Amino acid sequence: MKATIWHNPACGTSRKTLAILQETPGLVVTVVDYLKTPPSADKLAQLYHDAGLTPQQGLRLRGTDAAARGLPEAAAPTVLAAMAAEPVLIERPLVETDRGVRLCRPQDKVRDIL
Repeated sequence: MKATIWHNPACGTSRKTLAILQETPGLVVTVVDYLKTPPSADKLAQLYHDAGLTPQQGLRLRGTDAAARGLPEAAAPTVLAAMAAEPVLIERPLVETDRGVRLCRPQDKVRDIL
């Protein structure tokens, strides 16, 4: 099985999630440093849809100006465009496998799709 993680190496939860993925036998892991290679608005829309989340639920509020900019109340296309332009606004880590997508906070949520 394949897994893709949108990863921030500076984030402890992201590192712990990546460790779970790397320790899973038979799993081929693709690591995307989303701060350097951000997903498009369309890819984010697909990820949140597949995870059963709204883009607003995928916003990183801590350490960002998302709330001050009104993004938690903004329309989905506005939120997705802001995330694609400023990937620091993306809550992490997002993991996609053949079994689904999860926003892995806490990191053990990744086990649902392994």
